[in-house]
Amino acid sequence: MYDYLIVGAGLFGAVFAREATDHGKKCLVIDKRDHIGGNIYTKEIEGINVHMYGAHIFHTSNKKVWDYVNRFATFNRYTNSPVAYYKGEVYNMPFNMNTFSRLWGVFTPAEAKAKIEEQVREAGITEPQNLEEQAISLVGRDIYEKLVCGYTEKQWGRRAKELPSFIIKRLPVRFTYDNNYFNDKYQGIPEGGYTKMVEALLEGIDVQLSCDYFSDREKFNSMAKKVLFTGMIDEYYNYVYGELEYRSLRFESEVLDCDNYQGNAVVNYTEYEVPYTRIIEHKHFEFGTQEKTVITREYPATWKKGDEPYYPMNDDKNNELYKKYKALGDSEENVIFGGRLGMYKYFDMHHIVDEALKLAENELE
Repeated sequence: MYDYLIVGAGLFGAVFAREATDHGKKCLVIDKRDHIGGNIYTKEIEGINVHMYGAHIFHTSNKKVWDYVNRFATFNRYTNSPVAYYKGEVYNMPFNMNTFSRLWGVFTPAEAKAKIEEQVREAGITEPQNLEEQAISLVGRDIYEKLVCGYTEKQWGRRAKELPSFIIKRLPVRFTYDNNYFNDKYQGIPEGGYTKMVEALLEGIDVQLSCDYFSDREKFNSMAKKVLFTGMIDEYYNYVYGELEYRSLRFESEVLDCDNYQGNAVVNYTEYEVPYTRIIEHKHFEFGTQEKTVITREYPATWKKGDEPYYPMNDDKNNELYKKYKALGDSEENVIFGGRLGMYKYFDMHHIVDEALKLAENELE
């Protein structure tokens, strides 16, 4: 008999399992995949730690979270500075003075602000009714058309005019020559990859992989006093109220016989006509000097049952549907729902760690 059955060996499940174990509880972690780490899983290819489910950069201003993850990994000094490629032109991200200088030939923040304000006035949008109008009202038409529109439409699978304005209520605009994408105090990548960090979190804890909870949930439930479920909450309840919507991703990776393909870890492709949203060159996350390189093209995809769900579609319709499932979850005595899929909310990694620690504190203290 275990105290906790934890369904999902991703970051949320691993942090909770670690905390429960350190409080004297006995845990069993299971995962339907053949590896631990969930979507932050890294696999060594040609001596390079490849982010198998997309780029993951740890960043936070929460010292408690930063100190916690540093117990299980040594983080390097990687700073996320993606660039955007649009029809042969390259721009720095997030939108900052380097972007504006390249785009308009301006030099001072005052010139950049004046250019944006001019385009916003020309648009004449007072109450944005959709994502396109919201974006133009924030950053003007040039930035919207070159760096926002195509990428966003690919990401969400809908035209910008069909997307609600709240998705893009705020765009990062920085009037300094600073290409650091995040404003957080702490940032980096675990040396040796995320899998190594999750291994440290799960040290001494029983783990079963390639193990589908739904294949025999009665048996699994009988093995523990409580269940922490980090999968899709609608699947847990057999879609009784209908399916929640997600966006999925497809990855195409290849090994190249060169030491440096694109000169940056992440290059966004903002043209709608380019089917992928970005190319990731993994060695740059850890300042690699290997003779070969590994790149991954990331393609957004419409989610259907059986696909891997990556992004909850948190529009009004889906949020209302989630409330029904959450009410069912709240009525459970021996089942807890956690993580991006269990809580139907997009979390960055630092949010996941924080949420798992809060749950552990409530459960174990």
